[in-house]
Amino acid sequence: MDGKKNELIGIIYGILAYSAWGILPLYWKLLSAIPAHEILAHRIFWSFIFVGGLMFFSGSWQPIRDVFKSRSNIILIFLCAVIISVNWGIYIWAVNSKQVVEASMGYYINPLVVFLFSVTILKEQLNTWQIISIILAAIGVIIITVQYGKVPWIALGLALTFALYGLLKKILKVDSLVGLAIETTIIAPVALAYILYRQSQGTGAVGVVSLVTTLILFASGIATATPLLWFAKAAQRIKFSTIGFLQYIAPTITLFLGVVIFKEQFTTIHLLSFSFIWAALIIYSLSNVGFLRKKVHQTKLIKEVSKI
Repeated sequence: MDGKKNELIGIIYGILAYSAWGILPLYWKLLSAIPAHEILAHRIFWSFIFVGGLMFFSGSWQPIRDVFKSRSNIILIFLCAVIISVNWGIYIWAVNSKQVVEASMGYYINPLVVFLFSVTILKEQLNTWQIISIILAAIGVIIITVQYGKVPWIALGLALTFALYGLLKKILKVDSLVGLAIETTIIAPVALAYILYRQSQGTGAVGVVSLVTTLILFASGIATATPLLWFAKAAQRIKFSTIGFLQYIAPTITLFLGVVIFKEQFTTIHLLSFSFIWAALIIYSLSNVGFLRKKVHQTKLIKEVSKI
């Protein structure tokens, strides 16, 4: 496939994934009557069922056997499974404890961690405008962190875990569906054991909450796995640093939900901080499509002509 076409497909997958993640707080709010750790267990188990169904109907069993021939792949997938489970747990707890704005801050911080990994581990090159955009985003994050008045553990936890997950998915040379199938298979037994334990103790949600809420809980596997599949396909096709800035789609949607729908506090300091971040996004986007580089080239050309 042509390189530019492949990259465009990757960007589309990234937009789909991050848009879906942006509206997920609405989904988790529907389950606010259930403890976050139990939602997490169901989320993992039903993701396993959903992905397993996809694997069954696609008949993609041979690639799974091939994955287990590589010890490094097994280790990377295991780490992916653990890290994404931690990320899910933090996020669900943040949403249902009315800290959606801080959760959005975490995903605004995430690209800074992504850029750090891009330059130090993957040795990707950033141009001058992209570096400027990183500095602006960092200023925005610093402003909101100082205003917050304490270490924003939710935000930092979300930023670090998802950046690590993205890095591992970038390194891992495994089909997105196959990788997710193995990830969920690794964690599903633990999740199922916890669900059964809660039910045996009479504290489980199934049979207690309404039928509609139960169905929403079971469907969490679809809501979880679908954007993850899109994300994995994006990570395989585009630069890791580009993924970092596409990621701003999700927290922007989440921030809107937190402020407008859930009525969480959004001060002038929040606006100032996010303005730096949005400016960074605009600059990076323009530089990524070559617009700013063209402007610089044109300016240099005019100067050279004026000397003649």
